[in-house]
Amino acid sequence: MIVLNKRLVQFIIAASVLSLLGVLFLHDDDPASASAPAPRPIDDLIRNARDELDALLAKESSNVKDAARRYRERRGRHPPPGFDAWVDFALANNATLVEDFFDQIHHDLGPFWGVEPATLRWQARSFQHTISVRNGSASFRSDRDRRWMVLWHNLTNSVARHLPDLDMPINVMDESRLLVKWEAIEGHMARERASRVLAPVENVTDGYPQLPEPVLDPEPFDARWISTGPYWALARDTCPPGSDARNAEPPTNTSGPPPMPEGFPAHSYSGYVQNWTLAKDPCAIPHIQEMHGTFIEPISLKTSKELFPMFGGSKLPMNNEILIPPAMYWTEDPFYSGGEEDHGGPWAEKHSKMMWRGAGTGGRNKKENWTRFQRHRFLSMVNGTSVRQAELSADPPPNFELPSYTHYPLGAVEDGGSLGAWVDTFSDTGFVHLVCFPAQGNKHCPYTDPYFAVRQGMDMAAQYAYKYLPDLDGNSFSGRYRGFLRSNALPVKATIYAEWHDSRLVPWLHFVPMDNSFVDVYGIMDYFLGVDGVRPGHDAAARTIAEDGQAWANRVLRREDMQIYVYRLLLEYARVLDERRNVLGYVDDLLHD
Repeated sequence: MIVLNKRLVQFIIAASVLSLLGVLFLHDDDPASASAPAPRPIDDLIRNARDELDALLAKESSNVKDAARRYRERRGRHPPPGFDAWVDFALANNATLVEDFFDQIHHDLGPFWGVEPATLRWQARSFQHTISVRNGSASFRSDRDRRWMVLWHNLTNSVARHLPDLDMPINVMDESRLLVKWEAIEGHMARERASRVLAPVENVTDGYPQLPEPVLDPEPFDARWISTGPYWALARDTCPPGSDARNAEPPTNTSGPPPMPEGFPAHSYSGYVQNWTLAKDPCAIPHIQEMHGTFIEPISLKTSKELFPMFGGSKLPMNNEILIPPAMYWTEDPFYSGGEEDHGGPWAEKHSKMMWRGAGTGGRNKKENWTRFQRHRFLSMVNGTSVRQAELSADPPPNFELPSYTHYPLGAVEDGGSLGAWVDTFSDTGFVHLVCFPAQGNKHCPYTDPYFAVRQGMDMAAQYAYKYLPDLDGNSFSGRYRGFLRSNALPVKATIYAEWHDSRLVPWLHFVPMDNSFVDVYGIMDYFLGVDGVRPGHDAAARTIAEDGQAWANRVLRREDMQIYVYRLLLEYARVLDERRNVLGYVDDLLHD
């Protein structure tokens, strides 16, 4: 029998009483801290994102030999001529050199391996808006002064001394242009896959040809431009046969609220974006045709089903342009960047709010279709008055429906709370111009004035004083994205557009992805902000993503990284346009083994 010391017994009893009182005290004053918070889906997504980046960085190359080996492993062919000089240029500019970062180049150029090089060269030199490189210097021609052409020429010329002769047709419109049928692209890609051969070293050559001087006023080839009809009717043919998107007819009625997701959005994990690639691909989310201005009615339509080389700053995943860094990313204009040096004050000094200012762009929003436009929907969904109307009124808002609280159990609505009142506590968002169609000659619009007040504009640098910066498509991609990433605020990104840098950014690690329906916006803000007295927020997680994203952007989205990307892209492009492309390559590393 064990006999306890009397003093020890007294100590145990006292400790037990104090422990019980502590539990009761915590329970009474802070229900959220009475027990460890239950895991949230976003916790898993953030953790998995870190693993994804670690796997990428494990492939980093530090010399030409490693880079060439990794190229052959990933691409199935020898690197292009000049690859060694490109690697030296990248490393001299302190680049993080991971072959996966250049996947977009090979995705974009792949179909052109199925077209005869002579045809590609003729198409390229015959286009109206073209940047040409000859003897290590770049020039350009266009129909008139175009700011983006000047900037793209400047970017190309900054690396032109390293480049072979070539011609680059440029898309000068906001909207993407090429929509080649899926079957045609698949045929070209079959030829590309068949060409992936590591040619014997003795058969490989490394010299690019000289091209004749550019023609000032060439006779253009016929791209068979299409300027009428619903965009979706053209776009769906780029999706695989038998897919839901391919079979989806364009909507006949674009008034009223769009069809919001029933349950969790596609390609999500418990309601939050998991597969970022599919979540922004119209072929994988065909309902997007009814809730995005690109498909409702774009500002302009000049589209071709022909495959020819055309470079542009953004595109839909279904388009066939060749991506280059957008001109507005290359400019140092603070309107787009917020300034190259001023990226916002310390996190702790920022407003714990969501900030957005912008115009009601996205296409031709009209009285009969504005309720289907993405920017209008988002601003309604983060407007407390509109949300209260959706909660309480038999006459719901005209352009959105609230998500199911079963799928998104929000702290704000526990115990009968008001979602709209909670939204008011964090949302500072508004249009600075309603962009009416037809134009009204001012910032207002008679059919949207009842729903949106026109707000005062705000410089990007001033927006960095807020913690949460949603970024939304306009007529195409958002030119603010790089600036937001390089700030120390947290970008919350929704888009259907692809950009040059997509394979080097990891969602949930460098930014927060948002579904294009925006049904997850309340859950995202609930996770990061929490709800006073109901559930804790995750401010530290928001700060980590914001600051890690900034550090990463300053590592892989610098002006030098844009030069490195364009340099590599144009080496690859010049090879595709050469008749000897199957034996053009870099093999010096193999010769010296």
